[in-house]
Amino acid sequence: QVQLVESGGGSVRTGGSLKLSCAASGYTTSSADFMAWFRQAPGKEREGVAAVHTGGVHTAYADSVKGRFTISHDNANDTLSLHMNGLKPEDTAMYYCAAKLGWTDGSRGVLAPLFYNVWGQGTQVTVSS
Repeated sequence: QVQLVESGGGSVRTGGSLKLSCAASGYTTSSADFMAWFRQAPGKEREGVAAVHTGGVHTAYADSVKGRFTISHDNANDTLSLHMNGLKPEDTAMYYCAAKLGWTDGSRGVLAPLFYNVWGQGTQVTVSS
């Protein structure tokens, strides 16, 4: 069974940092050509935060996190990470790891939920002012 498990969430003050990690079971993350982090705040739609092509260095970021967040994929340890610096209260959300296995609908780009077909359960990030 293919499964993604996130860890590393927590509560920080404005300007703080957190590192989220995503571990896969049932497959190797390198077999997913794209992986990403999404977030969803209460009452809002799920939004793509950052995506990475696991076979190379291509990344994509939401404008709201550019320069503050860094996504990385570690082939050796088979994990996906999200380093978050300069956190703001508006970054508060449940963060989800996602992977694309096989064909999916890419018409809306790599930061669209439609592009991914494997999801983790999420880890909460809370930023207080």
